[in-house]
Parts: sequence; structure tokens; C-alpha cells
Amino acid sequence: MALGANLVISLAKLIGGLFAASPALLSEAAHSLADSLNELFLLASLKRSTRAPDSRHPFGYGKERYFWSLLAAVGIFVMGGCFSFFQGIEALRSDRTESHAGYVAGLIVLAVALIAEGASLVRALVQVHGQARAADRSMRGMLRAGDDPALRTVLAEDSTACIGVLVAMAGMGLHMLTGDVAWEAGASMIIGVLLMFVAYRLAEESRGAIIGEAADPALRQAMREFLDRQPEIDTVTGLQTMRLGPRSTLVAARIDLVGGLDSEEVEEVLVGVKREMRAKWPTAHQIFLDVTEASAEDRERARHERRKLDETVTSQQEQQEPTRAQDD
Repeated sequence: MALGANLVISLAKLIGGLFAASPALLSEAAHSLADSLNELFLLASLKRSTRAPDSRHPFGYGKERYFWSLLAAVGIFVMGGCFSFFQGIEALRSDRTESHAGYVAGLIVLAVALIAEGASLVRALVQVHGQARAADRSMRGMLRAGDDPALRTVLAEDSTACIGVLVAMAGMGLHMLTGDVAWEAGASMIIGVLLMFVAYRLAEESRGAIIGEAADPALRQAMREFLDRQPEIDTVTGLQTMRLGPRSTLVAARIDLVGGLDSEEVEEVLVGVKREMRAKWPTAHQIFLDVTEASAEDRERARHERRKLDETVTSQQEQQEPTRAQDD
């Protein structure tokens, strides 16, 4: 939906910008064209990230989503932000005059674009809200979890597009009323700075996921509590997780089993624990349990990590409660 809207809007803005000789409108055309290219990247990521694991990629291709989202952020920065800033500088250096009719046409194009971008934004917000309810999170918490980089990128693009259109309309309107091109040049530069900031934030989130980020703290806490409840496990000395994709997580735990178990019983315990974890958390595709003898230092470190994790989860819950109430 976002791709279709942006292709039509970018063409309309380009024609209107050339007709009105408007730097702000041309900046918005570049913005929409960049969004269209980025959404092609995201569509590619949806298909490529679902490929089955193979010998070269035994953990699957889930991180393809983060890679293509990173490329989309670069596209926003270069094609949208840099071009918009360039257009603003060129407008200040130019002595061109624009016709009243041209600006009226440009404002009409922007008004239509605002309706289309707003419809795409509402669709993305509805999707985020549905996912947040299913996961029992606030919308802000859902976005911070970063489970779906494609949806997060589309939401950021549509939000920025709506703001950018309003800024462009203000710049064009003030230029038309005052005859001072600085208003429109300033609008173009503001759009550029806004796009650069959004691109930086999206790239930062994708970078973290590509390097390897842990699963959500609440999920880690639930997994740790599950392991602690198992009668055959004496101590969980370590729990490490990594998101392999939007719906795939690697889990590695170091556990100390109770004494008196023979090798067959140990094998049965490990198989049973893995089976229950996969049933409880279907996204835990890769589970590794390392049986080790816990020292006093290991136990103390495990208690410290558990306290830190509990504090993090409690802090998140306190931050999400007001936001969840607002969402409801």
C-alpha cells in the first residue's frame, strides 16, 4: 500500500515541482521517490528472509530484513535528506520567480499527497496496534522491540512524509504571500534535516540487529523463570539470546543439574526442556543447553544478572503502563 501510494505521489510532486519551479515540492518528490525505492528493498527483504536454512547459513536468513532495512535508511539519507538540503541551498542562490498559478497547482498536489500519505500511515498504525494487542504491549513498546523492521520503516517513512508535506505547504504558502524564497528554501532544508534524523535512527536500529541483539528482556525473564522451575535444574548460571530475525530467536543457556542423574536421564531432561521451550515460545528456533558444574562465583554472577534483568523488566513495565492506557 505504501509503495503504490508513493509511486503515484512522487510522480505528481515531480510534475508539480517542475511546473511551479518549487524547491520544497521537488524536495518532497525526492522524498517520495526515495520512499518508493526503500519499499522495494523492504519487499525484497520479506521474500528473502523467509528462505530455509542451508549449509552456508545454518541459522536461516532472518537477518536479511535488517540488512535491507539498513539500505532503506541509507536511501532515505542520500536520496531524500541530502537532495532536500541541496534544493534549499540552490533556492537561496537562485533569482527565479514563480507564478501564482504554479504555486496553487503545487499546493493542490501536496494536499492530495497528504491524503494519500495519511491513509498509508493510518494503515501502518492499525497494523502496529494489532500486533501490540496480540503481544500485550503498548504501541511504543512494540516499536521499540523492533520485531518487524519493515513495518517500523514504513511507519517512520509515512510519519515523516506527512510532516514533510505540511512543512512544504507552509514554505510554499509563505513564499507565495511574501515573495521571499527564503521561506521555501528553509522548508526544504527542514525536510532534509528531518529525513537525515529519521534515516540515522533507522540505520542505528538495523545496525544493532545485524551485529546481534538480545531478545526482549521480558522474554528472557520468562525463559529464565521457566528453567529455574524445572526440578532437574539446580542453577541457571547463564542465559544468552540473539534475535535471528523477526520470528526467530537463538537461546543458549548454561545450567547445573541436580546430582544423581545418569547419562540417559540427563539426555531425557535436556530433550524435554527443549521441547517444552519450543512449544511455549515458537520463535525459539535454536536452543542450546550447556550442562556445567556451577561454582560459587558462577552462582553469584547468576544472581546478579537475574536482579539486573528483573529491574530492567520492571522499568519497562512502568514506562509502558501509561502508554498502553493511552493506546486503549
